[in-house]
Amino acid sequence: MVDFKQRLTDDNTEPNTTFLDQLRNNLPEFFTKNKYVIDDMGNEVLVEAGGFDIQKFQERLRNHNINEITDGYTLNFVGKKYAELQTGKPTGTVVIPDMNHNREVNNAQSENIFLTGDNLDVLKHLQRAYTNSIDVIYIDPPYNTGDDGFTYHDRFNLSDEVLRDTLSMNEEEIKKLRILDGRSSHSAWLTFMYPRLRIAQQLLKDTGIILVSIDEHEYANLKILLDHVFGENSYLGDLIRKTRSSANDSANGFNQQHEYVFIYGKNAQLSHLHGETKDQSKYKNPDNDPSGAWVITDPSARSGGPNSSFKITNPKNGHVDVPPVGRYWAFSRSTFDKWVESGKVVFKDEVKDGNRGFFVKKYASELKTTFNTVNSLFGTDNKFMNQVATKYLRDEIFDGRDYFSSPKPVEFIKNILKYSTDKDDLILDFFAGSATTADAVMQLNAEDGGNRKWILNTLDEKTPDKSTASKDGYLTIDEISRERIKRSSEKIKKEYPEIERFDDGFKHYYVKEIDANTIDKIIDFDPNSIQILTEDVVSEFAGNAVRLGEYYEKSDKDKVNKKFANVVDTGASGEDTILQTWLINDGYKLDVAVKTLELVHHNVHYVEDGAMAYIIDQFTQEDVEALLNLIGTQQLNVKTIIVFGYSFDFATMTSLKNNVKTTLDGVRVEVRY
Repeated sequence: MVDFKQRLTDDNTEPNTTFLDQLRNNLPEFFTKNKYVIDDMGNEVLVEAGGFDIQKFQERLRNHNINEITDGYTLNFVGKKYAELQTGKPTGTVVIPDMNHNREVNNAQSENIFLTGDNLDVLKHLQRAYTNSIDVIYIDPPYNTGDDGFTYHDRFNLSDEVLRDTLSMNEEEIKKLRILDGRSSHSAWLTFMYPRLRIAQQLLKDTGIILVSIDEHEYANLKILLDHVFGENSYLGDLIRKTRSSANDSANGFNQQHEYVFIYGKNAQLSHLHGETKDQSKYKNPDNDPSGAWVITDPSARSGGPNSSFKITNPKNGHVDVPPVGRYWAFSRSTFDKWVESGKVVFKDEVKDGNRGFFVKKYASELKTTFNTVNSLFGTDNKFMNQVATKYLRDEIFDGRDYFSSPKPVEFIKNILKYSTDKDDLILDFFAGSATTADAVMQLNAEDGGNRKWILNTLDEKTPDKSTASKDGYLTIDEISRERIKRSSEKIKKEYPEIERFDDGFKHYYVKEIDANTIDKIIDFDPNSIQILTEDVVSEFAGNAVRLGEYYEKSDKDKVNKKFANVVDTGASGEDTILQTWLINDGYKLDVAVKTLELVHHNVHYVEDGAMAYIIDQFTQEDVEALLNLIGTQQLNVKTIIVFGYSFDFATMTSLKNNVKTTLDGVRVEVRY
């Protein structure tokens, strides 16, 4: 539940907070009970979270004869403790719906999502509503090549004292942590990636798969990091993609022509890839075998024993067969006899020299899967090179204009998604860049009739000054990404005019920090005061002043300087922003159906499936009476009424609480600030 005041003032996050939350969700039987008290406002307040009972856990291990591992190695780097803390720290951002965009016809009903903002903040919002919900994650993070623009930036707003007390860091460790700011070292990159992958792991379904592109610069570190986060047994393999054909002269005489894609499953026993559909055209049924179409298969195997090394005599002509030298029959004598009886084994009328006197049928119905395995080298084809991707974007999408220097080939992403998804899967990419993933998903849906959905996230990074994109009026990278999606969808519809079901739209949201002035008002407000907040807090959450590009870049003097800040109007009211932020953090997905009902003077928003009602705008006594009447007469199925505390005066708030308590059994009021 999102309470802005609590989020901004009471951050009790510890480095192991996220880990304990995972344990609590998956192993609740090993936790003691939470302790609650009722505050002066009548709200139930958590005062002490239940702790993990390590003795009970160890006893359970011993009872099941499970050996505890006492030796091994761990991943350590400068900033790891801080990265663990970042994983669990609540985000201080809000989710602003781009109402002007989302109201458009093809976007209003779309299930695709585009989020603009820092991906760590975005992931923390998604974590509340999409945990165990994502089928496939594909990301193309910064490679830390030294010239790809990656530098680790953090506000580091924790004091040295907090770092010492919370993270048990000594002075030397604190000094090294501070040095990471503005750097592109291996430790800086790992500190950046660690919390993002931690949350990504939680978002995946148990059957889910994550694919991560990388080159040689961080290949080794990424492998160890993924092993650390997902587990070594979750490694499914890695792909090779050819990036170029040749290179200019190099000092060491070596031409690096490829990069990699790591593939991990949330649970290796449940996560599976599937390659191209097997060619079954050779399966025929010339003898009308009741078991169906068949092909001749090799009856020998490389391994076996005495029971699979015997003579086979053709009853028609006496021809005798034995396994080839160094091999065995792929069956036992008893199995062979059953196959003869069923017709799976056929003896030949005539046997030419050097041939077997029988053959074994393999039926199409016996195939364990209709898919081939995925070849780790499929990406070495020239059509997957960087120059092909650049040419595609320039010539087929952006009318001859170059906007991205190194986009991923849409054909390659389309293939890896085809191999890792089913037709109704949900795909997440939180390093969306040029939005190749969205293009690939739409193309794949058009080709196989699928209904895959995507969630994309990228930063509103400023386009370089004097770049083609800047000259053409694109202020931020995410603007180009969204334009690419729109143009790609139009291109696909022209190429597939017969397509019936095709989601060519998307909903757009900004994830931004709360304005400093608003933060001050929230923190200073005393919820126990009988005075209503004199200034309108709701309107300060409005999306008509979203500032883009408020991020940082490294200057020539290695100092941090702010980029530009461009104001855009999303058409979102403060009520829209607060409601959207509450919804996703209450566990509702971004496409949840929300109904708005106008009462006497103001609106109430409600979600029927969750029996939740949200009151954000200032309510009058008449509005309270109208709402309670609707709930009491069961015209609204509401069990929880969420109230924005700043919008109520003392009398109206008291009336709402007292009337709910006395007239509506089983309904509760929750006040948020």
